[in-house]
Amino acid sequence: MVFAVSVILALLIVIGGLVHPEGFASGASALLSLTTEKFGWFFLLSTFGFLLFALSLAFGRFGSVRLGRDEDVPEYSDLTWFAMLFSAGMGIGLVFWGVAEPLSHYVRPPPGAEGQTAEAARLAMRFSFFHWGLHAWAIYTVIGLAIAYFSFRKGQSGLISSTFAPLQGARIHGPLGKGIDVLATLATAFGVATSLGLGTLQINSGLARLTGLPQSLPVQLGIISLVTVLYLLSATTGLDRGIKLLSNANLTLAVGLLVFVLFAGPTSFIFDVFTSTLGAYLQNLVQMSLRLTPFSAGSWIKDWTLFYWAWWIAWAPFVGLFIARVSRGRTIREFVLGVLLVPSIFSLVWFSVFGGTALKMEMFDQAGLVGTTGPDVTAALFQMLERLPLGGLLAALATLLIITFFITSADSATFVLGMLSSNGRLNPSSRVKVLWGVLQSAIAAVLLLSGGLKGLQTASIITAAPFAVIMVLMCISVRRALLDEERAMHRTQRAPSGSASSAPGAPRSDVRWRLEGEREP
Repeated sequence: MVFAVSVILALLIVIGGLVHPEGFASGASALLSLTTEKFGWFFLLSTFGFLLFALSLAFGRFGSVRLGRDEDVPEYSDLTWFAMLFSAGMGIGLVFWGVAEPLSHYVRPPPGAEGQTAEAARLAMRFSFFHWGLHAWAIYTVIGLAIAYFSFRKGQSGLISSTFAPLQGARIHGPLGKGIDVLATLATAFGVATSLGLGTLQINSGLARLTGLPQSLPVQLGIISLVTVLYLLSATTGLDRGIKLLSNANLTLAVGLLVFVLFAGPTSFIFDVFTSTLGAYLQNLVQMSLRLTPFSAGSWIKDWTLFYWAWWIAWAPFVGLFIARVSRGRTIREFVLGVLLVPSIFSLVWFSVFGGTALKMEMFDQAGLVGTTGPDVTAALFQMLERLPLGGLLAALATLLIITFFITSADSATFVLGMLSSNGRLNPSSRVKVLWGVLQSAIAAVLLLSGGLKGLQTASIITAAPFAVIMVLMCISVRRALLDEERAMHRTQRAPSGSASSAPGAPRSDVRWRLEGEREP
């Protein structure tokens, strides 16, 4: 039912966008405005709460609980695991916004600063760290941990609804559970389609600068079609071949580009930017986490911070489920610290290198990059790279990196969509993955037809507000399940040596929320 309902709703939205693109764009904008204006406070409080919850699990008494059987070991090496996390979580977005966002904040800074000043540059880097750092990965950590815990340790299906067993019991198999899974499926499809659209725009921009190919809608639709074929070929090869190999290739390309720009650019300036911005970010973390502007008419927080929090939450079902799928055998402490800290640190370094280099060029070398953040955001990265040694080669490498991130994100998304719409199967059929692959590319094409970059951004967060509520309840459910497991373990340890509850292999029937017929892990 989840598969049928999700596909039908997605097709209806695609057809509606094709028939009436202007109405689709205006409707998405209205929903965005409603979400950020009415629920902005909830996004701030819940996202900060997710960060605190993740840290409390990592450093609390449940940190040694394994996501699987007690004897399980991680399925993938640490390096491959990190590569998969990074490629699925933020790859295209980091490349797209690594230069564009700091320059945008430098021109139009948060309330309290004047544009194109030293203070604006400091705030530009600090808020770039804030938007792409711990809070974003805390959202992914919470949902990934919940799915991995209930799937691998409690033996339930790999569905979002399964994480509500302690709260809802057998009702998770009814309309309520199906509704949650349909919402997660649509959030995944539209969230990933948004990033595919952004990637398409930047691939077009890179090819335009390298080959003179025009930046036009027909070219962008052609790019989507070609890359769709590539990622469908990868999707049909399985998790251990296509996604694993591409993720490692992505990480290699990204680190190579990062290191070259670090040492070909203003190296000392970049290290100074990273150090000072990291200190300011950590020092102001709580204040930024809860910052709104109720006594002024500014919309900066709504346009940037609230939009990002809603965007990460809309992406959470996809990234969280994929992270859970590749994290079996790790302890809660390993999972939280790995998912929360390692990608966050890489993101901060990325913004320091690319954003710091762009600000140095703009502030001290009069490069004139700020003009690219308005009319053509996609060109900001390439204009910066062209001012470095071997600029043409760097632009080609960046374009290749965007293409490989595009393929990996779409490949991972088809895998997750297949799981969500196949009752949580860990290895969905190729037929289902191909169908979702074609459909999410169609959604990306419709979003481009209906409003370009603005339409892509607004459409991605339609599901954010209801899913934020689901994630709050998910935290409560995980906490209750861990406490139930702890109580069951203590009762087993106190039971007489000959009792049934202490016998080796005895089922843990005293965990109250366990469903009838549920298999033992």
